[in-house]
Amino acid sequence: MAKDPAARLFSRLTPSTERTLADVLRTERAGGLLLLLGTVVALVWANSAWSGGYEALRDFHFGPESLHLNLSVGDWAKDGLLAIFFFVVGLELKREIVAGELRRPATAIVPIVAAVGGMAVPAVIYVATNVLQDGGSTSGWAVPTATDIAFAVAVLAVVGRWLPNALRAFLLTLAVVDDLLAIIIIAVFFTEEVHFQWLIASALCIALFGYLARKRITFWWILIPLGVASWAFMHASGVHATIAGVALGMVVPALAAKGEKHALAEHWEHKWRPISAGIAVPVFALFAAGITISTESLATAAGDPVAQGVFLGLVLGKPLGIVLATVIVASISRSGLDRGLSWWDVIGVGFLAGIGFTVSLLIGELSFAGERVAEVKMAVLLASVAAAAIGSSILMWRDRHYQRLYEQRSTSTEINQQVAKAHGARAEHVHPDEPASPRRGVAAVVLTRPRSVKWIHLTRLRP
Repeated sequence: MAKDPAARLFSRLTPSTERTLADVLRTERAGGLLLLLGTVVALVWANSAWSGGYEALRDFHFGPESLHLNLSVGDWAKDGLLAIFFFVVGLELKREIVAGELRRPATAIVPIVAAVGGMAVPAVIYVATNVLQDGGSTSGWAVPTATDIAFAVAVLAVVGRWLPNALRAFLLTLAVVDDLLAIIIIAVFFTEEVHFQWLIASALCIALFGYLARKRITFWWILIPLGVASWAFMHASGVHATIAGVALGMVVPALAAKGEKHALAEHWEHKWRPISAGIAVPVFALFAAGITISTESLATAAGDPVAQGVFLGLVLGKPLGIVLATVIVASISRSGLDRGLSWWDVIGVGFLAGIGFTVSLLIGELSFAGERVAEVKMAVLLASVAAAAIGSSILMWRDRHYQRLYEQRSTSTEINQQVAKAHGARAEHVHPDEPASPRRGVAAVVLTRPRSVKWIHLTRLRP
């Protein structure tokens, strides 16, 4: 007896989610490669004979002091350009909550619980590692809790051409929820002093931005200055400026108005994602990932409880938390994985979620403010590489399995088509677990797309 489709984890996606998934995969794949390029350039530059030029450029200050915006180039990249990244995150969150996978409890519960588990377990591992050793510091507990969606999706796109779309959507939705939780952590735990007059000014700008968006008054020369003003006021308030980007994205309408083909949030996400993935995040990586790598620095990081906690949290804590949380959801709801999926698929995705990078580097700088930052960055880089390597190995193995399955079923389909033609049979779409009736003949499977399986039975026609 087949289980009800609603009781299966990672089942078929909605058409809207399919379209969004395809768009995100195309953009984030290229963005991940650019992010990797920015990281490599930063590491090579910082460890070359021209490292002094790199540090001078990163630490060069400019901007109006009267507006509290006399920042270094590195800070402009961290506080300014990442606001674009978080604006896209806000648009994603609004769309997912209103019209995506998070709008229904049945589909939202798995990525939400998995994201919480994928943040709680790394934090616990980090704290335990630092509490049990001399010289540890619990200040960086939030560093290993983040997932870098651009890197994770780029790796998945390279190694998982045959993986089910539902698995890809699970990683994306989990990363979106992960970003939301990271935003809450940044806003709550890394705000030392709040200047409420500037915070109110920022909130008023954000509210006006949302009002104009709802009225479809979308002239760039009005909305962009409003967005910049809300960011500047947020920065002056003491709350991390990237929160303004999230808030601006969250007030954009996510449902299409009458006569609109796409909702404004979806349209703007499509427009701004290339800027975020192709410019903002790679430039941030260029100025955040430049650390000196030597035998001495590696030895220092290896013996530092902070670096150990970050590494173990990302490489072990992330997959452990995600898998355990998913198992708990499956046990409580008495649900199984969707047909054809294996828990190895979930484990592989869990390791990819251990690629922390962008948000982990940001939280690392906020946590230690110059002290131990180099060790934290090195741990994040090494952990991201290790998590990507392990996750890639698992998913490449699973990808070959799905490819073989497709090839075998394609061969079976050709044979069954010949049988159907020879005996005057017709194909009926039925469930594979459904018992065959006495009139039904040989069972077969056909793949209409590489990642979509349909089961059919051949039924002999009456004379």
